[in-house]
Amino acid sequence: MAEITAITPQVKDAKRCNVYVDGRFYCGLKLETAVRYRLQVGMQVESSFLDEIQLENERAQALDKAMTHLSAAMKTERQMRDFLKKKGYVDAVCDYVLEKLREYRFVDDEAYCAQYVESAQKNRGPRLIAAELKKRGAADETIEHALEEYPEEAETARALLQKFMRNRAPTRENLAKAYRHLLAKGFGYDAAKEALESLREDEDD
Repeated sequence: MAEITAITPQVKDAKRCNVYVDGRFYCGLKLETAVRYRLQVGMQVESSFLDEIQLENERAQALDKAMTHLSAAMKTERQMRDFLKKKGYVDAVCDYVLEKLREYRFVDDEAYCAQYVESAQKNRGPRLIAAELKKRGAADETIEHALEEYPEEAETARALLQKFMRNRAPTRENLAKAYRHLLAKGFGYDAAKEALESLREDEDD
């Protein structure tokens, strides 16, 4: 058994409260739910009991919050789970919401990664894109599949290099900066070198 050590109102939502168990934040609940189950400080509870309360009473609200969060832009499953956890929802509620979002096709990591690659390929190399998608929680296999649609890396690097070198003299110092710029943008060493060589060839013509 564990002990409820605090029940405090949420700052951003006056209709919800935070429940602390054994001195640590455990979950968020609607105030009416806490009142209905007569939760109070000092009460001995099983963690599973709080999970069941939240799952039974807050699934719809959690799904609504998730849909509102998604309305601004697509998200990965990991991003949505992190969002719900920050809102105080327990794993059982997160699992329920994500199952519904997958069912409705509102979260689809493959579609998210494909869209991200299409948008980011204009100014970022595949390595940086992969790192950004990894940070957002996409699986390696999903990222690799999406990057199959990435255009020829050296050509993309060359286009970005030309943009960087615009109004810059092709001095050794500027070319070194350009090379570092391409690496920072996520292009591989070979693609960056090939782009620089193409630039030198254009200058020689």
